[in-house]
Amino acid sequence: MPEHVDSPKEACGVVGIHAPGVEASNLAYYGLFALQHRGQESAGIAVSEGATIVVYKDMGLVSQVFDQQKLSSLPGHIAIGHVRYSTTGSSLWENAQPTYKTAGNLEIALGHNGNLINTRELSELAGEPSDSFGPDATSDTDVIASLIADSGKENAEEAIMEVLPKLTGAFSLVLMDTVTLFGARDPHGLRPLVLGRLKEGYALASETCALDIIGATFIREVEPGELVIIDERGLRTRRFAPATPALCIFEFVYFARPDSKLFGKSVYKARYQMGQRLALESPVEGDLVMGVPETASAAAAGYAAASGIPYGEGLVKNRYVGRTFIQPTQLIRQQGIRAKLNPLQEVIEGRRLIVVDDSIVRGNTTAQIVRMLRDAGAREVHLRISSPPIKWPCFYGIDTANRDELIGAWMSVDEICAKLEADSLHYLSLEGMVAATDVPGEKFCTACFSSEYPIPVPEHVAVTKHMLEQPPVVGGPAGRG
Repeated sequence: MPEHVDSPKEACGVVGIHAPGVEASNLAYYGLFALQHRGQESAGIAVSEGATIVVYKDMGLVSQVFDQQKLSSLPGHIAIGHVRYSTTGSSLWENAQPTYKTAGNLEIALGHNGNLINTRELSELAGEPSDSFGPDATSDTDVIASLIADSGKENAEEAIMEVLPKLTGAFSLVLMDTVTLFGARDPHGLRPLVLGRLKEGYALASETCALDIIGATFIREVEPGELVIIDERGLRTRRFAPATPALCIFEFVYFARPDSKLFGKSVYKARYQMGQRLALESPVEGDLVMGVPETASAAAAGYAAASGIPYGEGLVKNRYVGRTFIQPTQLIRQQGIRAKLNPLQEVIEGRRLIVVDDSIVRGNTTAQIVRMLRDAGAREVHLRISSPPIKWPCFYGIDTANRDELIGAWMSVDEICAKLEADSLHYLSLEGMVAATDVPGEKFCTACFSSEYPIPVPEHVAVTKHMLEQPPVVGGPAGRG
């Protein structure tokens, strides 16, 4: 992954399996494989046969961490799995998940998608040194697991029910003890979590595409503020907080796979309609509409359909570029985005291009793409972005950089356009983005665009994202963008 990435990065993907008579680790593996887009730093699976929990995790992609021999060493009908992209906590083996804890009568494993904003206070409850869980806490997941294991309760269900109301922030959790699978979602449902039915039992996953790959039938989304309990008696649920839905809208824009569904709505259709609305909001003359692979492809197709301008592929993505432990040479590093994208000169040369992308964070990668297209002979490059300018950092599990690094926070659209050396630039409006999802706007968190955070952000946490600082000088007064 390049040092400077122009799209936000998700925190994690999780999966949970309870299927008597089935080797759950195999289903968890395929579920994680479907969720690889949500995290490429580490992968792990915890299993139980009913007596004890075994955990295997390592750095790397799912296919690098697991093979058939490793999966065969993980027998059991209960499993949870996790893929990680770090936000809170460094990219280290120690922070790979699932996290395992045992204390007294409790033995648990836990996988977490999201980010807490009260880790400092929770660490004190967990008996951890307060300075070790400050703004740059090693792992908020470790704090959650410690609180549950050390709760003093006789069983995991009651321990979990005691701890969940104390958590503030985003969390979609899969948890297990030796005999029970649990799933929980924060009261706002900031991160997705779905429930599916297997022939032999049940499955939990971050997205419906993971249910599809393991042959599970989608039942419903885990509700915000709900704890799902699955054991030999079947499925039960308990509520630990009232539901006030605020799903991160970036799931529709970028994070989720296009073949997934959120709120029962197709992610692909939403992105296609974002492209259509973008064409209506920002028409421009051109010869070819192209998307930046791969998350902007649907929006580009929608833009082409609404504008009547032909759609084509002008950039080819190397789909086998992933995280690697082999550090590239300085010469390769200097190639930047060219290691991942390569222009099709015969498609681009002499044409006026309308280039659709899903977002711009810092602008570095977008600038490289514009330069690459011009070098390939593009006559004009018009940028169209299928979301509004990102102006505010996320505190709920998405790596959107510090606020002083967000180009949309301090520059007007015209200034950004000039910096990127594009012929024109237009972002989709917030209203247009929400309308394209066919979901009521009040069910979303749009904080990175609007600064309307569904959960108040403590000052000491805001400082870590430079929210309280004055904008840097960027060559002129910052416009609204």
